[in-house]
Amino acid sequence: MSNIKKATFAGGCFWCMVKPFDQWDGVHSVISGYTGGKLENPTYEEVKKGNTGHYEAVEITFDQALISYETILDLYWKQIDPTDAGGQFQDRGNQYRAAIFYQDEEQQEIAAASKQALGDSGKFSKPIVTEILPAAKFYPAEDYHQDFYKKSAKEYEEDRAKSGRDEFIAEAWEK
Repeated sequence: MSNIKKATFAGGCFWCMVKPFDQWDGVHSVISGYTGGKLENPTYEEVKKGNTGHYEAVEITFDQALISYETILDLYWKQIDPTDAGGQFQDRGNQYRAAIFYQDEEQQEIAAASKQALGDSGKFSKPIVTEILPAAKFYPAEDYHQDFYKKSAKEYEEDRAKSGRDEFIAEAWEK
């Protein structure tokens, strides 16, 4: 069991943060939820108001013998705008900010080095503002949010299409 690890990332709406990780060998689960706030057992309605301090986030359980934290981190960067401190794409507010929540010192060091390398790469003209924070208690979101891209495919596709996320990814990461 020592190969089983967790990675927690915030990248705007958690609906859009599940599918990119869910389809990789070695990823056991991707759970939508809330982390980093002051309220115990927050609800979606409370978090979306933006005053609980929570981020919408995903908690990824993975087998590091099959997929490394570095690979998962690389996937993460390519899902977000790391220069946006006010949210992600159409989702604005503190609850939609991007952040990496490290589980241990090794993840903290890898995340910090990765952020530095991205900043040094010159890929973005603005600074990389994605925070790297210690993992906090993670609260799974309500059941209807889990695997939303599968359970509510049409609504997921419509929301994603109007968010601007895919256009940004194509422009920033796929060129």
